Amino acid sequence: MDPKIRDGIVRSLADFRRAVEIGIGNRPDVAEGLAASGVAVTSTDIEPRPVPDGVVFRLDDVTDPELGVYESADVIYAQNLPPELHRPALSVAEECDAVFVFTTLGGDQPTVPVRRETIPGETLFWARE
Repeated sequence: MDPKIRDGIVRSLADFRRAVEIGIGNRPDVAEGLAASGVAVTSTDIEPRPVPDGVVFRLDDVTDPELGVYESADVIYAQNLPPELHRPALSVAEECDAVFVFTTLGGDQPTVPVRRETIPGETLFWARE
């Protein structure tokens, strides 16, 4: 991951106390950066993934979520979130009263209402603040 993008996302989310990342995949950089800045981070995915020290991993599918994974989160975030997951992820954030922020894959546009924040090399979409 481009360090400018990682650092921009981390800066935008570092003031939150507890974060949950939806679909960490093979991109642990943001979770690692947030954990290093003192944020309690839980990362999820639909299959087991290695995560950096200081990051908790939980198996979860945001389309059929285990809400306990997300309940105490201040912010729920996702990187490269495909359009079909925008609404389910927003629903989880609403259910858990958490902020929801995500990035998309290249040219994909958000399928839920958002506020856009430009950071170096990327756009963050704030769907729930």
